[in-house]
Amino acid sequence: MNTSSASSGPVAGGISESDPQTGWFPISVRLAGVRVLLVGGGEIAVNKGRLLLDHGARIDVLAESLNPVVQGWVESGRVRHVAGRADESALKEHLPGCRLVYAATDDRDVNRQVAALADALNIPVCAVDDPQPSSFITPAQVRRGAVRVAVSTGGAAPVLARRLREQIEALLPEGTGRLSAYMQSRRAQVSERYPQVQDRKRIWEDFLDGPGAEEARNGDDIRADARLNALLDAARKPGEVWLVGAGPGDPDLLTLKALRLMQNADSVLYDNLLSPALLDMVRRDAELVFVGKQRDRHALPQDEINNEMIRRAQAGERVLRLKGGDPFIFGRGGEEIEALVEAGVAFRLVPGISAANGCAAYSGIPLTHRDCAQACLFVTGHAKADGVLDLPWDDMADRRQTVVIYMGISTLPQLAAGLLGKGLPADWPVAIVERGTQPAQRVFTGTLSNIALQAAEAQVKSPALVIVGQVVMHRVVSP
Repeated sequence: MNTSSASSGPVAGGISESDPQTGWFPISVRLAGVRVLLVGGGEIAVNKGRLLLDHGARIDVLAESLNPVVQGWVESGRVRHVAGRADESALKEHLPGCRLVYAATDDRDVNRQVAALADALNIPVCAVDDPQPSSFITPAQVRRGAVRVAVSTGGAAPVLARRLREQIEALLPEGTGRLSAYMQSRRAQVSERYPQVQDRKRIWEDFLDGPGAEEARNGDDIRADARLNALLDAARKPGEVWLVGAGPGDPDLLTLKALRLMQNADSVLYDNLLSPALLDMVRRDAELVFVGKQRDRHALPQDEINNEMIRRAQAGERVLRLKGGDPFIFGRGGEEIEALVEAGVAFRLVPGISAANGCAAYSGIPLTHRDCAQACLFVTGHAKADGVLDLPWDDMADRRQTVVIYMGISTLPQLAAGLLGKGLPADWPVAIVERGTQPAQRVFTGTLSNIALQAAEAQVKSPALVIVGQVVMHRVVSP
């Protein structure tokens, strides 16, 4: 048996309970006008002091000597110097009443002593570059006016956090602060017109998705106000359904439009093939409704899924029907659209990378090749209720093409026998891609004569794709 797999590790989106980095919860703390104790007066303290001053904190610096920068802060009245060693008596005197404590000396033992005493008083403390005794850590930050983007690795990789911050800096427009200030100044106006939270959310989302956001970023409040007023004066939009393909599993394969709709939806009807990492990208307050299908076990029959989409849309919701792969390739997207049209419900369709495209690419198998495959045929291996496979066997046995079989693992022995019976040779190449594009991906290659046995021995389970044809012989695996 020829098999390969992607890098090992937990399934995308999974959280290991033993992972020490998962315990850090990101929050924003109000520091304006409150007291913070900064222990240390050297270069390390300078870096943290700049952040604290930027957020309006009242800083007491406990240190014997001061860096020239810190000394300048003291002389200008921006911080207060508490001269002396950071011993137990000094700490017990100055810790009470602090909102936060930074242990920022160049002595690890002193920092840990500070952390222990602060922790005993239930005062949040950060021992710089030492997460173990710390009760909080400082993320890398991007600032655009009132907008703050924080990046943290739970103390595991501070350099990575800084690199990610640099990338976000490049992506986040400089005018984002102006946009935030504009929205804050118009909140009361929007709230007065639309008391319901969901209505206000929709107004602001439509504003951000339209040209008004760019005008506010550029400081053109007159044009931005015209856009906002038009949204406020418009009748409340009816609900609609968005049929969105989420791709074969890797979250990086989502389209930008799919991601935007995932963030705007009020409710999400999703399939069992979607990874937890994909669902984590849905808006937090959206209602998640599982309607997925598995072999011989349906969470909801298709008619009931259609009715649920229609019911929610008619109640004014923006309903996201999120499907693995592409909605129009064995995803019943056509049936669902027909039901929506009949009910008079508006819809949008966002295609996704199909399982065939994604799994073939991630396994290094071309779907077409000028030497051996001038066509590609997609079929489903799902059997009828009586167990019979009703497939275009003559078309599938054409040697000049690739055949991609969805939902074919449970019927693989019948599929192989059917193709052999139509004249394909016993050594005709076959590949199976299990959990394609995901970290747990496995790829098996064999022939029509042995692939079913290989799959059984390896306990291959859905989701898995079967690729039949000579293109399997052209598989290339990246070193």
